[in-house]
Amino acid sequence: MKVISFNPDDKETGFTAMPDIETLIARNIDPDKTITERVEAIISDVKTNGDKALFDFAERFDGVKLEKLFIGAGEIRELASAIGEEQKSAIDTAYHNIRLFHESQYKKEDKIETMPGVTCWRDSRPIEKVGLYIPGGSAVLPSTFLMLGIPARIAGCREIIVCSPPQKDGGINCFLAYVATLLDIDRIYLCGGAQAVAAMAFGTESIAKADKIFGPGNQYVTRAKTIIQSTSQTAIDMPAGPSEVLVIADESSVPAFVAADLLAQAEHGPDSQAVLVSNAEEVINEIIEKLKQQLELLPRKDIAAKALANSYAVLTDDLREAMDFSNRYAPEHLILATDQWRDLISSISNAGSVFLGNLTPESAGDYASGTNHTLPTSAYARSYSGVSLDSFLKKITFQHITAEGVRNIAPTVEVLAELEGLQAHKNAMAVRRTMSYEDNY
Repeated sequence: MKVISFNPDDKETGFTAMPDIETLIARNIDPDKTITERVEAIISDVKTNGDKALFDFAERFDGVKLEKLFIGAGEIRELASAIGEEQKSAIDTAYHNIRLFHESQYKKEDKIETMPGVTCWRDSRPIEKVGLYIPGGSAVLPSTFLMLGIPARIAGCREIIVCSPPQKDGGINCFLAYVATLLDIDRIYLCGGAQAVAAMAFGTESIAKADKIFGPGNQYVTRAKTIIQSTSQTAIDMPAGPSEVLVIADESSVPAFVAADLLAQAEHGPDSQAVLVSNAEEVINEIIEKLKQQLELLPRKDIAAKALANSYAVLTDDLREAMDFSNRYAPEHLILATDQWRDLISSISNAGSVFLGNLTPESAGDYASGTNHTLPTSAYARSYSGVSLDSFLKKITFQHITAEGVRNIAPTVEVLAELEGLQAHKNAMAVRRTMSYEDNY
């Protein structure tokens, strides 16, 4: 394998021998603990000072001197009324598709009789209080609100806490407000970054403590989520940080499409990453040329260019080697820009979400195809799944044993308890076996 940087400032313009793969695929790490230390200080401030810390951080980080920490139901409805019909229609379509896909994920499980008289089953219960973090900053993301709020509503979560950074006028935009009306959300808290995660993890005077926090963000948000997971009784969906895409392209790909897909990730933010993997050097060169042409036309050109400086292309001997590299990289988004995508599906072991063929851009999944766009990044696709309906549910196991079941299972339980030296466990079974009772217990 060989690699070439996308960085326009690199003096090295040709392919070079592949460096150590683990070093190449590492991203969004914090080697000197600078981000960790800053996030820990923010979390400590919120834990100690509550709402006051949130007001201070809004002024410091967002440049807004807030009069209150939330937008209420009346203001939400008023803001939502300003949305245009074309935009409303687009959000409605996305809402329909996302809801349809996530509703299909609910499955009632069967009861299983593991042996005569011993019945076991599993049932779902919603997580009671969930916190949704909707990123702001350089781009406001109503799509993320849909992706998190829809499965939370389907699951039946009793309380949904929503935090999003304030705009410069101290409010939110009409698109977030309209999504809030679709989801029957009557309050949005005006706080972002690590401080929003801390507020939902520990609670403040205004914001209730959540049982689980959802949502992507920058490295500070991601670091905050990983810290609070071990320091509070609040769970997280996954480490979902700066966005990334890996595109596998061969001679059957369309270079202009691939370049557009790479730039779609690059424009998210300067710490995003776009990786191209191909078995054909001429394909890579053509895509890079298209990349340069399309970059010049983007309103967010400067942001995309910074992301491309952290991105690269990999030349492999064949598609099998390309898939091997992809599985080691474990991308948030994987695009198979090849007419051989059907043959490659079985080779995928690590990916957040996969986009098949030349006509399936990653942006479809970001907005409206129906799948969830809150996905594991930074190689966490090796061990995490993306957000789904299950993310908002707890699976509780049940068992019921009849008199016949006691007779059947008691010998096994008693022997295993005795060999582990747990006499009380043995007795709990033995006392039932030796007493006379009715099945209607």
